[in-house]
Amino acid sequence: MQQVQEIFQRIEENKKKLKDINEVLKDALAASQSYQEVAEQAKVLNEKKRQIKKDIESGFVQELTKKEDLKIDIASDIELLTDVALSSMMKGESVGISDKYENEYEPVFKVMFKKIT
Repeated sequence: MQQVQEIFQRIEENKKKLKDINEVLKDALAASQSYQEVAEQAKVLNEKKRQIKKDIESGFVQELTKKEDLKIDIASDIELLTDVALSSMMKGESVGISDKYENEYEPVFKVMFKKIT
């Protein structure tokens, strides 16, 4: 099995290559007059879309407040579900859930590395 450091270095090298390719593509798009014109039109249309959305949403203050509250509740419950599942697994218990359609789910855990400053 490869060492963690070797895999990490390969990931970093591939990220650099991807970044270089993206820069080349970005430069090519910046040099295209037709792309620039369409991008400007899209920018104007997106601004118009945002304004229309804002105007419509101004009449739905209660619904927007409830929407934000629900987002917070869902995020809290997801964190709680994760904590309970992890605690149960640490105790050696089997963990699984099912939805209203009887689809079964099992926990999946992910390891991430965070830069130490």
